[in-house]
Amino acid sequence: MKPTILINGAPVTPLRDADHAPIADGLHSVLANGTSYEVRVNGSTITVNGHAFETEIQDPRRWSRRSASHGSQGRASINSPMPGKVVRILVELHQEVEAGQGIVVVEAMKMQNELKSPKPGKVVEIRVSENDGVAAGAVLVIIQ
Repeated sequence: MKPTILINGAPVTPLRDADHAPIADGLHSVLANGTSYEVRVNGSTITVNGHAFETEIQDPRRWSRRSASHGSQGRASINSPMPGKVVRILVELHQEVEAGQGIVVVEAMKMQNELKSPKPGKVVEIRVSENDGVAAGAVLVIIQ
């Protein structure tokens, strides 16, 4: 799973054939599809030719308090961000967990990724075992 880029809350696809040149600190010149744009970057706000946009990057591999507060009701699944191998399961069935607590470690491309709980709750399903191979997006653990 790749990070999602949001502009004013809507997902966007980055331009592939744009040319970029920094002009000054926080000021850039962008040439895309034959049109020139003056782009100012100030934290998460990007201003393009005088029009301001709020940006956000949502990375499914990262836990944040903000993402944990969304959907704190009901079930949450811990999915594998990419194909890999389950190295460790850090919880047991019926164990109470906190938001941000490590749940399972998946090794992919010689890197170990600790996947964390997006919410507090109880482990109601563990669908994998240590040393299992997993596909991208596979559900590993379910928290209720």
